[in-house]
Amino acid sequence: MNKKEMIAKLAKNTGLSQAKAGEVLNAIFAAESGKGIIAVELDAGRKVTIPGFGTFGSKSRAARTGTNPANGKKIQISARSYAYFKPGKTLRERVAK
Repeated sequence: MNKKEMIAKLAKNTGLSQAKAGEVLNAIFAAESGKGIIAVELDAGRKVTIPGFGTFGSKSRAARTGTNPANGKKIQISARSYAYFKPGKTLRERVAK
């Protein structure tokens, strides 16, 4: 399912217009604009937990030394933060069926 399909299903399930459903979806998820609720919370270092669905969060990875697979030379990999999603118990069980 892509974003356009999700907007259409959200509009159908809630009775909202497709334009309004798109606004709702963007308000929650829009990472590219930096204004999505989930993106803003992750930027601030906070988790977003949706019971029955899962948890969005961010973690940081320390700087480390790696190996360039093309030539075998050691390279320095800088520290970085990344987003993760951990599905909730209900979602995990539903998908496992």
